[in-house]
Amino acid sequence: MEYWKQSPQNVYVAGHRGWPARYPENTMESYEAAAALGVDQIELDVRCTLDGALVLIHDAKVDRTTDGTGEVAKMPLTEIRALDAGSWKDARFAGCRIPLWEELLALVDRYPALTLDVELKEYPTEGNEARAYSTCDRVIASLDERGMTDRVVINTFSGKLHEYIQAEYGSRIRRHVYFPKRHHGECGGYDPYAGAYCCCMFSQVKGKPMATAEEFAEMAARGVQPFAGAGVRDAATVDEAIACGACLITCNNPDEILALLRERGRHN
Repeated sequence: MEYWKQSPQNVYVAGHRGWPARYPENTMESYEAAAALGVDQIELDVRCTLDGALVLIHDAKVDRTTDGTGEVAKMPLTEIRALDAGSWKDARFAGCRIPLWEELLALVDRYPALTLDVELKEYPTEGNEARAYSTCDRVIASLDERGMTDRVVINTFSGKLHEYIQAEYGSRIRRHVYFPKRHHGECGGYDPYAGAYCCCMFSQVKGKPMATAEEFAEMAARGVQPFAGAGVRDAATVDEAIACGACLITCNNPDEILALLRERGRHN
């Protein structure tokens, strides 16, 4: 099956951590709702617990999105899974849990056209190298075992981890990078854009959620698919993404973005 049919004329929509405008981010409830809505992709974050379980949560600490406190890396899975990851959003989501990586893969099994953008949050900083590389290897191994590798882009802000993935796995792993280059941290002599599949084009300048049309074109000329990040949220920013030539939009409100793209004849 051909999963990657995105283009400036058929702009894919990725649910950022599921459907966080309506559901608690990075929960199965959020992923399920986004998949049922008909998004082309789900973006999610992978971390590793104290005892080695792969769980889906953005922050290094559980404080913001659960009723607990502490660092994910210092908590065992039993403690992580006991947390309420939904009440912070709304009382009706009480009892939502931090998902396991395997739970998300089971969901993907039920949506044969769905793709994933998997962000690895374990970085090979000093003292964390083994943990970061092991997490990366385990994620890729589980995708290989399920025959899902071709449905996934692997995403990280670490240039060092991008270099590892390229060296170990080559072009068979689609790598998702960021613009501008400084978002990858210290890269040494490595160019994270070399061999990358796609790039999230955005800017930290207030009021300017993405790069210029010229910067989009430069990335496309390198053979890297230009994507638009979660700063796209309404008609104006959708139109900006289209004008720049974005092939995919990651967003918090996929229902609204899908509707806007279809109104413009830009989503099949």
